[in-house]
Amino acid sequence: MSAMLSDQDVALLLRERKVLPADYQKKIQVHPKRGHKERELDLKGSDGSDFRLILRQSLFNPLDFSIILGYRPANSNQLFRLQRYNGKSHEHTNTIERDTFYNFHIHKATERYQQLGARKDAFAEPTDRFSEFHEAISCMINNCGFEVPFDPQRKLFEEI
Repeated sequence: MSAMLSDQDVALLLRERKVLPADYQKKIQVHPKRGHKERELDLKGSDGSDFRLILRQSLFNPLDFSIILGYRPANSNQLFRLQRYNGKSHEHTNTIERDTFYNFHIHKATERYQQLGARKDAFAEPTDRFSEFHEAISCMINNCGFEVPFDPQRKLFEEI
């Protein structure tokens, strides 16, 4: 059985400081893999939590992407998806709220959806905070407790 996290637990994990390595841009270069580009980066949070950043983008549709922040509970090999930033490539419906939209959106792990037995991060909200893959990465970096190494010569994200 997979772990269940309260909304408060999820919020604490999202706020936990996640220090990106100095060469993080190199480490998140996506590589082709069966119809899409993908890359994963494991990180240790400042409180000792284990996180994984997962980047995926279709080779055929640039708006079909997911930027995922996962958490691995102690003594588990399961990945708990805390948040997922998705492209504008499909319609999404929130089962409980019964609202449907076709837009860029952010999935969030919630107690309500876990209790329903749905995917932990099944709830999503449309967003205008990003409109392409690199902006979605930057948005997650800015919103989920990541610490970017300072380099005055480099933008937050160059073409990756």
